[in-house]
Amino acid sequence: MPELTNALRKLVRSLGDAKARREHRLFVAEGTKCVSDTAGQFTCRYLLARPAWLEENSDVIGRMGDAEIIRTTTADMERMTQLSTAPGVIAVYHIPEETKSEDFCLLGDELVVALDRIQDPGNLGTIIRLCDWMGVTAILASRDTADVWAPKVVQSTMGAVARVRVIYVDDLASALRVWPAPVYGTFLSAPSIYTADLGARGVVVFGNEGRGISPSVAECVTDRLFIPSFPPDRPTSESLNVATAAAITLSQFRSRQLRSRN
Repeated sequence: MPELTNALRKLVRSLGDAKARREHRLFVAEGTKCVSDTAGQFTCRYLLARPAWLEENSDVIGRMGDAEIIRTTTADMERMTQLSTAPGVIAVYHIPEETKSEDFCLLGDELVVALDRIQDPGNLGTIIRLCDWMGVTAILASRDTADVWAPKVVQSTMGAVARVRVIYVDDLASALRVWPAPVYGTFLSAPSIYTADLGARGVVVFGNEGRGISPSVAECVTDRLFIPSFPPDRPTSESLNVATAAAITLSQFRSRQLRSRN
């Protein structure tokens, strides 16, 4: 079994940085749950684990293909991890080839999410996990949206990153202009989502945590939606967290579909 070298230790640690991930085309998954959920879904380069973990998880190791298995100590893990507590295992995966933006238009018969400048990795990870739950398999993202391969994003998706494609585009507005289906967007002033006509296909846009949907992207929205507070005249928070708004919005789309089938 190969030994952990200083060079490899530094490489794994460096993958918390976007520049290093781009340079090496590698990302990390940490902890038993995250590694188990992603094992076999991506090409694994290295599997670094403590001896006890290796003895207890032969099933996960069996799904790692030709990965180099490297035995580590707790001290090693503390020096490499992005987590507050050192995990028992870290998997280093190859970043898949980026999906071409032109392939986005092939999703015209599906419900797709578009993210306009979502900055918080936790929000992005939660939205990816939500999309996985709601049967949305593709997300279109502006280039300045958080990196899907950042450790915090990968961790918070709970394996959903293996099933939901995130397609980054240089100009989100241009991509939406050629979309062959309705483009929905959430705003603070619009018709209520509870009475709006929601289709089974289209793009649903969610905007930046503080600034909402950008003006150029807003021009592409054909159907504006608003999530009203309850009761309407009660003083309340100024707005919803974007991941919470996404959960409410996608649940409304799917509930209409389920009702139409009955």
